[in-house]
Amino acid sequence: MNYRTLTIVSLLLLLNKLLAVAQVSGDALKRYKAAVQLVQTGNYERARADLNTIIQREGALAPYAHYYYALAAFRQRDFTQARLMIKQLMNRYPNWQKMDDATYLFAATCMETGQYEDALDAIQQIRNPAFRTDVTKLEQAFLGRVTNLNQLKQLNREFPDDRIVGLALIDLIQRTATDKDDLELSDRLTNRFGVPGTVGPRSTSTAASTTPSAATPTATTPAQSARNTRAKGYYNVAIMFPFRLDEFNPDKRQRSNQYVYDLYNGIKMAKDKLQEEGITINLFAYDVDNDANKTLELVNSPAFTQTDMIIGPLYVEPNRIASTFANQNNMLLLNPIATSSELVSNQPMSFLAQPSLNQQALKAAELSRNLKGLRRAAIYFGSTRKDSLLATAYRNELKRQNYQILDFRKVSGSAQTMADAMKLSGTATPTRSTSATTPATVTPVSVGHVFFASSNDEEGNRMIDALSRRKVNGPLIATASAFDFYKNGPSTFTRRDLYLLYPDFIDSSREPVTAFEEEYLAKQNTIPSIFVSQGYDMMLFFGRQLAKNGTQFRNRNSLRSDTDDYLLSGFDYTQSNDNQLAPIVKFEDGRFVKIN
Repeated sequence: MNYRTLTIVSLLLLLNKLLAVAQVSGDALKRYKAAVQLVQTGNYERARADLNTIIQREGALAPYAHYYYALAAFRQRDFTQARLMIKQLMNRYPNWQKMDDATYLFAATCMETGQYEDALDAIQQIRNPAFRTDVTKLEQAFLGRVTNLNQLKQLNREFPDDRIVGLALIDLIQRTATDKDDLELSDRLTNRFGVPGTVGPRSTSTAASTTPSAATPTATTPAQSARNTRAKGYYNVAIMFPFRLDEFNPDKRQRSNQYVYDLYNGIKMAKDKLQEEGITINLFAYDVDNDANKTLELVNSPAFTQTDMIIGPLYVEPNRIASTFANQNNMLLLNPIATSSELVSNQPMSFLAQPSLNQQALKAAELSRNLKGLRRAAIYFGSTRKDSLLATAYRNELKRQNYQILDFRKVSGSAQTMADAMKLSGTATPTRSTSATTPATVTPVSVGHVFFASSNDEEGNRMIDALSRRKVNGPLIATASAFDFYKNGPSTFTRRDLYLLYPDFIDSSREPVTAFEEEYLAKQNTIPSIFVSQGYDMMLFFGRQLAKNGTQFRNRNSLRSDTDDYLLSGFDYTQSNDNQLAPIVKFEDGRFVKIN
């Protein structure tokens, strides 16, 4: 099926008329047309960057830039971003004269991701009769692939006047059903809508019209598995963790995978809490290690199709298999401890319980702006890959904000070794003075702030000492993992203006925290680890979301924690599928206080 194509002439006539009134500069119009040309020639990444600049400047070109940005994202199969941009266009420019084009693109995006109710809702808002033929083709292409009878029945109940839904349901009943009630339903629908021909192509290559001026590419997404994604009375949650039951010893507390059992214990505690709220969660634990074949066998088993949400797996290849399966079957997938945004990129059903490294860098950069110091920064990082990735993400964010990066490097070892490694304008104190009577000279360095990412809990204190040796007086933003909170006393955190990026921060003075710790201690005879708290929070939040929205999180504005009974800082998925809450704390009045 060909994608819908409207003539460029009509769009340009309208655009030129508007621009004449708005007095858009020739340069701005030239940049806009160049960006549109990039979309039409397939240079989507460059087009999105250029269009985003136009969007930020607002003005008469902004709604058009919104549309073409969404179109570029759609062609890249980045359906999440396409959907978000169209929604932003609708919210900001509700009276845009080409809104039917945007609504059609929104419907096509929803069809691609199996969100048929949203797609049909959007289609009903299109008023231009010129879209009628193409809307019909769009519905035929996707609804003709639905093989779940109950799903089509539900769509027919919600959209009783939609002829294509009715014809698709008639066709499926006549091909697959033997139930008397179903056959009677088919007769009633036939009397109303007629006898279906070929409702839609059976191949996985489909299409949808999405552009006012150019053809869109052919979609190749496999048909979404038809499941009941509406809110219901109970939800099945699969826990796919490396339990390693063959190695399990109940008398051994310190196991290499103890964190897995702690996560699971937290999840079970949340299950009980949700039951008190009237939300029934059925947990199914699967011992999934780093074995792709076993993972594939599990997700393809008939019983697994009844799953509503997956937590895990923790290894890369099993996670890839599970993510693909979740997307195809409208199942939520939650990554409990991962911090890589790549795991949820172009994966609409996958979420990160933790803030990604990119989100952490973004929050740290927001803090640096609020510090209102010099826009000059030094960035250092420890030995792990996570350290360097976070530091790189932070550097990229500062560069985007036109900061000057004075130094960017890996540092390790003693405080003096760190100080010697810093390539700043000052001179480090030598390890040994050349003369007992000649003091070493140290030149103060004008730095707006220093950022330090380290997973070694001994290096935070050394960094503070190294900066003192270099006479660097600016604030230090560091990862909390760079400090040992049991060994380091309060003086460590008050020696300089210190801010800690602390995703796992728990305020132990809060009543929900103390109550949970007492309950867990009574049940398990041990204090809860951070993993217990994480498991509890993630299950509590997503269990509540399942009860409110089913497995289709259509309203992004509601995807945030709206109560204060979580142990950590809660969740926010209003902008993306990684948690946008990344706490930053400061030591004040004898305790750590969250400041963002």
